[in-house]
Amino acid sequence: MFDLFQTLGERPSGHVPAVADFDCPIGTRRFHSGVGSLDLLRGLRDSRQTRRPLSLAVHLPSRLRLASCSPLASVCQCGEIEGYLQRLTYEMGLIGCHLGAGRRVEQFCLTGGTPVITHLRRLMSDLRKRFDFSEYDSGDHSIEVDLHHTDWSTMGLIRDQGFTHVSIGVPDIGVDSDLSVDCYQNPAPIHSLIDAARTFGFRSINIDLGYGHAWQTPHSFAVKLATLIELEPDRLHVFDYARAPYRYRSKKAGAAGAFCSQSDMDTMRRICCEQLTGAGYHYIGLGQFVRADDDLAVAQEHGRLHRNCQGFTRHGCCDHVGFGLSAITQIEQLYVQNTDDLLEYCQQLDAGQLPVCRGWRCEVQDLVRATVTEQLSCDLELDIPAIEARFGLVFRDYFASIWPQLEALRSKGLIELTSRFIGILPAGRLSVDAICNLFDPAPEDAGALTSPFDRLTPS
Repeated sequence: MFDLFQTLGERPSGHVPAVADFDCPIGTRRFHSGVGSLDLLRGLRDSRQTRRPLSLAVHLPSRLRLASCSPLASVCQCGEIEGYLQRLTYEMGLIGCHLGAGRRVEQFCLTGGTPVITHLRRLMSDLRKRFDFSEYDSGDHSIEVDLHHTDWSTMGLIRDQGFTHVSIGVPDIGVDSDLSVDCYQNPAPIHSLIDAARTFGFRSINIDLGYGHAWQTPHSFAVKLATLIELEPDRLHVFDYARAPYRYRSKKAGAAGAFCSQSDMDTMRRICCEQLTGAGYHYIGLGQFVRADDDLAVAQEHGRLHRNCQGFTRHGCCDHVGFGLSAITQIEQLYVQNTDDLLEYCQQLDAGQLPVCRGWRCEVQDLVRATVTEQLSCDLELDIPAIEARFGLVFRDYFASIWPQLEALRSKGLIELTSRFIGILPAGRLSVDAICNLFDPAPEDAGALTSPFDRLTPS
């Protein structure tokens, strides 16, 4: 019925996205330069008073992840990575002094690929000096690793630093890579890292898998997905290369022939849904499939699933703070984002300023829609009287423009709809993103009632 991987909005043609444009479930199209570092400082002081637990994220740009002493590095980047880490440490200090000492961290994510272990140790040491990581095994501490820059021993060293979740990227063999299709189809390296993760006691293992590049065919994608399912990862995050997370975007993504035909792309989406659901994976949303016993599936079943700037989480009561290029911070209804320009990032910190470039403050009307969307996406149901009581509105009048579309979904067996309740039925689970997007006011989402998934839903 709907596009499974539909996001909260398209980017203008020619726009080069910041990392959060694709990784952040709230979208960033409302962000503007009118929100800046002073707003962030006020938000940090509010957080200091409330003493809510924290969700932290640190971004290491993939192009800086290797030291020159590594045989994998093609150019010397010692100065760049050292300089970046110094500024990152300074940024943590600036923000930490406003948050207050000893704040408890329940969720932590290190993004951008596998760092050199000496850099990882230094980074984690600096973080632990400022924040309370003492009970990391009870939290969710995740790291993204690069398949070809990580081995068995590295996985053990990463686990020693307190990480409990690992995300492994399947290699992109597009126009910027020397890898062969045979390497793409070879499950042995991924199998090795999964074995290592299980041996060292990681609580969950996620696989990132993209589809839609010109070098892929429906058959090659189906074979690849089948080999990954046999490895039994806890989670798979499947994304369209046309809307890929920043670290997977090809430098020539806009070149002619970079993507496969729309017909092949639609077929890959259908294959993805059929194979993963057939193997017992549940679709949570935002391209994330999980096993039935995964933490996220269990949290959803018990009504404890939430969404923040890192996606779905069990820790909905946290203030989220991001460090590094393009990082997003969310404190209550305030969102701010760092610059994605490395030179500007360094210059602002060298001047003693926070590297904020834009942001957004969620107003009441936005909060209504955000609350409805989060509850539907996380709980798969919505208590309409509770929303009316909280915001002082009549739900059907407030969403009058989309009510006929909701009734159409009910007639197709995708949702349950009454004056007091909305529930997403099993037949509508794969369409949860687009159903939620009906409540978003963006014109590009309005009326989006058809997609390649029509044939997967009742007529």
